[in-house]
Amino acid sequence: MRFLALTFVLLLAPAAAWAQDLVPLTVTTEQGEAHTFQVEIAGTPEERARGLMFRTELAEDRGMLFIFPRRERIAMWMRNTEIPLDMLFISDDGRVTQIHERAVPHSEAVISSRRRVRYVLELPGGTAERLGLGPGALVTSEAMQ
Repeated sequence: MRFLALTFVLLLAPAAAWAQDLVPLTVTTEQGEAHTFQVEIAGTPEERARGLMFRTELAEDRGMLFIFPRRERIAMWMRNTEIPLDMLFISDDGRVTQIHERAVPHSEAVISSRRRVRYVLELPGGTAERLGLGPGALVTSEAMQ
């Protein structure tokens, strides 16, 4: 019976590792258009290292917000990431400083912030273009405090 229970727990563990609460986040363009997303938070080193790896889909209104403990230059890549992503690099005041659009799945090319930032928001590839998001947009969420 113990073997069966342990097997059941081990089979559920990978799914549980992906199950994260969603937090609302809004991106407001410089023209005043607000777009709301439900995002997972990557706030620990382990969560930031895993990111959206191995995901095969990401709904248009979903994403992941990477929260770093302090402003720094961020370097990311797409190793083991199955879907194209837009990466919005965000300063500690919530302003988008730069966007890397349609990062290529599985690429090990380094995608870096040119400035020190506090957050990175990953959205499905093509979202920035589709919604007219650009540098200067304001990102707000209770998670960004």
